[in-house]
Amino acid sequence: MSPVRKWGMGPYPVAVVHGGPGAPGEMAAVARELSSVKGILEPLQTATTLDGQVRELMQVLEKDGMPPITLIGFSWGAFLSWMVAARYPALIKKLILVGCPPFEDQYAKAITKTRLDRLKPGERRQAQDLMAALENPDGPRGEADRDLLLARLGGLLSRADTCDAFAVDNQSFYCQYDVFKGVWDEACELRRAKILLAMGQKITCPVLAIHGDYDPHPAEGVEVPLEKNLNNFRFVLLPKCGHRPWIERNAAEEFYRILTEEI
Repeated sequence: MSPVRKWGMGPYPVAVVHGGPGAPGEMAAVARELSSVKGILEPLQTATTLDGQVRELMQVLEKDGMPPITLIGFSWGAFLSWMVAARYPALIKKLILVGCPPFEDQYAKAITKTRLDRLKPGERRQAQDLMAALENPDGPRGEADRDLLLARLGGLLSRADTCDAFAVDNQSFYCQYDVFKGVWDEACELRRAKILLAMGQKITCPVLAIHGDYDPHPAEGVEVPLEKNLNNFRFVLLPKCGHRPWIERNAAEEFYRILTEEI
């Protein structure tokens, strides 16, 4: 897999960073839409360690982009973009966090419960069974089997993440369990130890967070910590909007209007 896809005509002063970890391709629709305004990079993360993903993204931005870059990170990609902006501040012009996970543990505890509570009983049982299988050390060990289980779980949870979505083509989306497990565990430890939030002291560019009011990741878990720790921070809460604003019937137009103005 190529480490980056390019959308529109170069140069490429903007990059969109997918979530997961291990879900390359899910930002293709956003890249395609914004490419009518400017050239867009869509880096595809493959490294199985946190430091590896930070260096991998930095290298793509330096090699294929036009620094300083406007970095648009979604979900896990928001965390990754945050880390890159902290480690390589001269490389980043602006940081836009979309559907960002909470920066403090106290806000993260209810995310899974919120998602499960939104599912129908049968879907909830399926999701719980899939989570148990993925967490079981004696469960499926083949890489393809784990990737399939994670994809099925992601499909179920995405229903709980959505308020009122358009029909979406997910053909470019797939899951990599080894990337997810290796990277997310490291990130959770950085959050627990408050190291992740402290990285904000090294971020020098403006930061904008865009969040849906129906996103199971609590908005206050992003807005409150970042308002306290950043000098140049704005927060936009989109009504009737779930985790992925670009697929939401009531929020997509406003989401793209904001991004178009910001880039």
